[in-house]
Amino acid sequence: MTDQTPDLPAARPDGLLEDAAVARGDAAGPRLDRTGPFIAGDKVQLADAKNRLHTITLKEGGQFHSHRGVLRHDDLIGAEDGTVVEDSHGTAYQALRPLYSDYMLSMPRGAAIIYPKDSAQILMWGDIFPGARVLEAGVGSGGLTTALLRAVGPEGSVHSIERREDFAGVARENVETYFGAPHPAWTLSIGDFQERALELAADGPCADRVVLDMLAPWECVDAAATALVSGGVFLAYVATVTQLSRTAEALRDHGEFTEPYAWESFVRPWHLEGLAVRPEHRMNAHTGFLLTARRTAHGVEALRRVRRPAPGSQDAAELSHPDNDGFGGSETTWTADDLGERGVAPRKIKRALRDIRQGRDR
Repeated sequence: MTDQTPDLPAARPDGLLEDAAVARGDAAGPRLDRTGPFIAGDKVQLADAKNRLHTITLKEGGQFHSHRGVLRHDDLIGAEDGTVVEDSHGTAYQALRPLYSDYMLSMPRGAAIIYPKDSAQILMWGDIFPGARVLEAGVGSGGLTTALLRAVGPEGSVHSIERREDFAGVARENVETYFGAPHPAWTLSIGDFQERALELAADGPCADRVVLDMLAPWECVDAAATALVSGGVFLAYVATVTQLSRTAEALRDHGEFTEPYAWESFVRPWHLEGLAVRPEHRMNAHTGFLLTARRTAHGVEALRRVRRPAPGSQDAAELSHPDNDGFGGSETTWTADDLGERGVAPRKIKRALRDIRQGRDR
């Protein structure tokens, strides 16, 4: 039997998705990005003395059961964020409202997420400001979208474009769960970035920032240039050096982007215990590369950087050699299999949607 993805938001003729909460008839729930005393419907993260974590959704009369005892939800409703409560056997728990990073790392997902360390870099070096108009492609599971919406605020806008309707459905559910309702600044479309961006820019540049998380961002450079305002920021998140090289060369070949700047980030946590202060044995190393460039004034060629390239780096014979396929602006068409990306099975999407919906009440 073939797995079917149930209850996805309906696609409209214009390529947009109907609001999932509206389609289900759900009322707005508590937002996760707020402060104040706990109320019914809030998600609460319980941590015991060994920092073992449990996340619950508060209900009047509800109970949290563990092998240690029973904790009454009513003991938390009305309590201040950060309070300490005890269960029926005297086990103490620190109760805190989950942070955005907690939610991002634990959210049910179909596509892989962009990790918090990279989301933070995107918001800073992509210069995502309150009121910005952001055009995003490759919405995945909605983790980065949530960060962008928090950054642009109610006066800004985020228009996300996703080719796969099943991924879009998971992202919609995750974003609405975080904000408690459909976000008024968010639009989600199904389709190709190249087509949708040109439609949106039919009357002129429509985006202050373009953020791409996709297999082949170099194919979207022309459309991004059309959509971006003069001085706007182009930012791409890619997994491999070959993707990085092709995107950089596409930006240079276009002629109206400043010299691309690329980097990756590593986060190394530290163990802190009295005099035993040392790096942790595990760290968040390579997850992806980030690449940025600025849009010049429309119709104005970018000033080329004066440089002395390494011998052979621009040699035509080297660039066209099969061993260097993928670097330096190769014309080869790639698939996800070429990059070793695993396909997402329909049952994984089905499981992610189930976990999101059950998690609202769990």
